[in-house]
Amino acid sequence: MTAPTPAEPPAHWPDLAATWPNAEHSRFLRAGNLTWHIQRMGADTAPACLLVHGTGASTHSYRDLMPQLADRFDVLAMDLPGHGFTTGARGKALTLPGMAAELAIVLDGLSFRPAIAVGHSAGAAILIEMALNGSIDPAAIVGLNAALEPIEGNALLSPLAKALFLNPFTAQTVAFQARHTNLPRRLLERTGSELDEAGIGQYETLMRMPDHVAGALGMMANWDLKPLRARMHTLQTPLTLVVNEDDPMVPARVSRQAARQTNSASVLSLAKGGHVAHESDPRQFSEIIEKIATDAGVLTTPANAR
Repeated sequence: MTAPTPAEPPAHWPDLAATWPNAEHSRFLRAGNLTWHIQRMGADTAPACLLVHGTGASTHSYRDLMPQLADRFDVLAMDLPGHGFTTGARGKALTLPGMAAELAIVLDGLSFRPAIAVGHSAGAAILIEMALNGSIDPAAIVGLNAALEPIEGNALLSPLAKALFLNPFTAQTVAFQARHTNLPRRLLERTGSELDEAGIGQYETLMRMPDHVAGALGMMANWDLKPLRARMHTLQTPLTLVVNEDDPMVPARVSRQAARQTNSASVLSLAKGGHVAHESDPRQFSEIIEKIATDAGVLTTPANAR
C-alpha cells in the first residue's frame, strides 16, 4: 500500500487553525482520491485507538475526549470524506461502503492498526462495516449512540437530502443561513446535549462552509444501512453500544435491537446526556473507553490505577 503523501490544506485552514481544537496535531495527507485532515496524538508505542465522528461533524467532536485518551493510547481521528477539512469526496466516497474503503486506505498507508475503535452515531456503522470487511481487526469496537438504523424521520430525510444535494445552490444557501441566522444552534438543540459556547461555535464554523454542508447532505442522501444490518449477525468483533437514554435523535432501542442481532454486542446504558454526550462529558466517556479497553486486554492496568 502506498504511503499517504503530505498535502496542502484548504485555503481557509490557516485562518481557522489558530482556534480550531487540537490544530497543533493536525496534518493533511493525500491518500486514495482524497486530501485528508487527520489528527494524531499520544505515544506511538501505546495501543492504537481510532476515533470516527458522525454525520455533519469533524475531528472537533473529539476535541476534549481525544487529549484524555492520548494519556494511554496512540489516538487517530480524521474528518470523514466531504466533512470538515477533508476534500475531494464524490459519489461512492459518500456511501457507507465507500467511506469504509477510503478510510481503510488511510489506515493501511499509515500502518495504523487500531486495537480499539470508537465511532459516534454514523461513525459506528462505518467501523462495523470495516470490521465485517476485514479492513480493521480491533479487540473491541465502541459505538456511541450508534446510528444503526435510519435516524428518526429518515424515510422523509433521505429523499429530501438527495434532492437538496443535487441542487447546486443548496450548500451555499445553508451556509448563508448559518452565517446570518441561529440555524446551527437550533439544530444542536435537537441533539438534547448541552454544549459549551466553544463547541457550538465550532459547529457554526462548519455549517458556514459550503463544502462541508454539501458533504453532510451527500452522506445523508447516499446512506443505506440495509446491507449492513443484514450482515450484523456475522460480526465477531466484541461491540459495546453506549446509549444515552434521553437521545432524541437515535433512540436507545436502536442499539438494543442491534445487540440482539449479534452475539458479540452488549449495551451500556447512561441515563442522560443526549446524542453528543461525549462532547459535553468527555471524562465519563474516557473512563468508559478505558474500561472497555482493559476488559478486552488492550490495556493492562485499569483507568483508576493512573
